[in-house]
Amino acid sequence: MKLYNSVGPNPHVVRMYAAECGVALELEEVDLMGGANRQEDYLKLNPSGQLPCLETEAGNLIAEVTAICEYIDEKADGVTLIGTTDEARANTRMWTRRIDLGICEPLANGFRYSEGLPIFKDRMTTIPAAAEGLKQIAREKMSWLNDQMDDGRPFIGGTVVSLADVVLYCFLNFGKAIGQPYDVELSNLNAWFESMNARETATA
Repeated sequence: MKLYNSVGPNPHVVRMYAAECGVALELEEVDLMGGANRQEDYLKLNPSGQLPCLETEAGNLIAEVTAICEYIDEKADGVTLIGTTDEARANTRMWTRRIDLGICEPLANGFRYSEGLPIFKDRMTTIPAAAEGLKQIAREKMSWLNDQMDDGRPFIGGTVVSLADVVLYCFLNFGKAIGQPYDVELSNLNAWFESMNARETATA
């Protein structure tokens, strides 16, 4: 399988997820900063112009991080970060959705509309006036998640690492690099982040 790869949290999610599943990926770098993902050659692969994109062994193309990770999960040999039962899979998808909508999207758009504006203003509709509000939403949801973990769970969805953990880790790691670090006083979240950061797969 070939991953069209770049800088940023979304490709990091896929690389880390594949590493957790023990699935090897061939990487082909796409110059995101130079806008190669918005050029004709790449748009033939992924018309949304987003990264990453996965080319399967059969030559089919899959975009969108969650879809790519679920495909990798199904290809993994006896390893799953989605779940082995219907309830476990539903729980993983529930927490992944909460993380995506509540933290990752507002965090990323807060960056795109402010510090990242020079990069994104000619590539997408940006709303600079919304940047600070979006960053605040992400902070509030991080605090909410910290409270949810008061039960002592080691991972976001319970006792095992899942897609939700990989997604959030990669975005919080990104947030630290772009001026949106999480509040280390959120003790549950901080302990969880440090445990994820210590995993060998974190540097994938």
